Amino acid sequence: MASMDLKDAGVVVTGAGSGIGAALARRFAAEGARLVVNDLDGEAAARVAAEVGGLAVPGDAGAEESVAALVAAARAHLGDIDLFCANAGIEPGGGAHTPEEVWEQVWQVNVMGHVRVARHLIEPWLERGRGHFLATVSAAGLLTHLESASYSVSKHGALAFAEWLSATYGDRGLTVQVVCPLGVRTEMYEKTDAAAKAVLGGNVLTPEQVADEVMDGLADGRFLILPHPEVREHYAFRATDTDRWLRGMRRLRRRIDEAATG
Repeated sequence: MASMDLKDAGVVVTGAGSGIGAALARRFAAEGARLVVNDLDGEAAARVAAEVGGLAVPGDAGAEESVAALVAAARAHLGDIDLFCANAGIEPGGGAHTPEEVWEQVWQVNVMGHVRVARHLIEPWLERGRGHFLATVSAAGLLTHLESASYSVSKHGALAFAEWLSATYGDRGLTVQVVCPLGVRTEMYEKTDAAAKAVLGGNVLTPEQVADEVMDGLADGRFLILPHPEVREHYAFRATDTDRWLRGMRRLRRRIDEAATG
């Protein structure tokens, strides 16, 4: 896959009002990119856009009307969209009994937001012979998220869609990549149950460290960008000895429950 040159590139980042999205926007701007910053929180989007000299386009990254408006505004401001970062995501927690409306909301943002923007981008990118799609999938899309069934399921869906895009259009000029971090110090991470944090431990990165890893990934075009190297080992283990991996996940589940009841 082709590497990404950010100098004068037109870049859109969703969910860029804070966390990983904001760190990506700042890093891309430092590399000379021209930015469109999207977030459901309009004030946050405006703050980051002001920092990076970009355009703020508030809106729901999962809703068709908002996606269409975002793409139209980005094209009007940037001309061509060279890189689209589908970074927006929600993680409500909960298991199978999470209310239907919450499952639907998670699916719309974490999966259908990617599908909807791809519908607007694919044909123009194919006509140009190039285009770059980067999805923030999370390690949950490769493994699981024991504290949130809807997040885990939707991130698996986001990964599957990115794989399909790459397999279908990778020989026609489109580069598709996913970034799959484990623990990152974002607002989403801070809401994680304290017992789960204590048991899971591990190396928790800053959003800026994730942005550094993304830059390395953009340079070589690899599909999987894994800021936590151990995720590759876990992913391989899951694929080659699934039953043993599931036994390990069940042990981890018990440890979290025991820590919570303490």
